[in-house]
Amino acid sequence: MNRIVDVFQEDCKIAFLQGDLPSVHVLQPEDRERWDRFVLACPEATFFHRAGWQTVIERALGHKTWFLYAESGGKIQGVLPLAEISSRIFGHSLSSLPFCVYGGIAAISETGRMVLDRAAQALAKQLKVDYLEYRNIRTLHPDWPAKDLYVTFRKAIDPDVERNMQSIPRKQRAMVRKGIKAGLESTIDTDIGRFFLAYSSSVHRLGTPVFSQKYFRLLKEIFAEDCELMIILKGGRTISGVMSFYFREEVLPYYGGGTSEAREVAGNDFMYWELMRHACEKGYKTFDFGRSKRNTGSFDFKKNWGFEPQALHYEYQLHRAGAVPDHNPLNPKFRIFIKAWQKLPLPLANFIGPYIVKNLG
Repeated sequence: MNRIVDVFQEDCKIAFLQGDLPSVHVLQPEDRERWDRFVLACPEATFFHRAGWQTVIERALGHKTWFLYAESGGKIQGVLPLAEISSRIFGHSLSSLPFCVYGGIAAISETGRMVLDRAAQALAKQLKVDYLEYRNIRTLHPDWPAKDLYVTFRKAIDPDVERNMQSIPRKQRAMVRKGIKAGLESTIDTDIGRFFLAYSSSVHRLGTPVFSQKYFRLLKEIFAEDCELMIILKGGRTISGVMSFYFREEVLPYYGGGTSEAREVAGNDFMYWELMRHACEKGYKTFDFGRSKRNTGSFDFKKNWGFEPQALHYEYQLHRAGAVPDHNPLNPKFRIFIKAWQKLPLPLANFIGPYIVKNLG
């Protein structure tokens, strides 16, 4: 594909030649710095629009990416990170952005948004994918099939640490205090070892394939100080751990979990409180608790913290597919797989898991 993505209808091509619309380009290494400057300044952009995801998805997961940006007069008007996943089991997709909560087009002009949208649709047709997916915070195509499964939870962080504690509903606050009484302590780590122990133990109990250690190492390497590992300890033993992303004035706990001991000492409750306290002391203003599926334990846990769900608008343009994909653990056809996975020895699950999860998106 040429540097300028020439995949539009003839009328759009004519408009480009006349200079009426922004031109669309594929992100190159020399563009990454100004791409990220745009993302940091664009109100619609999120941490998952950052250019570093291109490297993570390509190097750790082995997928082809198409990070598109619209430009006019030498200025970026919008960005659209896309990744292509082709799997015999899970199908062929073009998504913005797989493995991420948010995605879709982030733009500062409607013309920039329009040309990126057309480029993505044309690219999906050219690649002969099953579907094109946008993981939007707000609706872009109300006429497209959508998935009303996911919500996100966001809440302001009070500048005063104690007021944050008091804002936690009473029963959940009691769980945090249980962790404090159990003598739990938090520490910031630079190596993924202890975090991976807690995370992999947790997802194995849930019957979910694990990401590779390489994936987490790359996240830490590429996003550096904006990717933080918090470990919860009791007497030197790892109880739980969370990998969080920092973007503008927000903290996003994204990957986390606990060992079998975590439930006994309220390790996860204490962990999220410690992260909130830590972010408050660093001056961050929003706690983004992340995505959950409706009517799940994770959904209830976040509501119990006093967070209100906000709908996410995942939209699909169907190409070869006849219906919206349903690759999630709530799908009844995966129940046997989940039960079998839970019985695997943890080392074996950690070895096989990355080969499966990289195609789920």
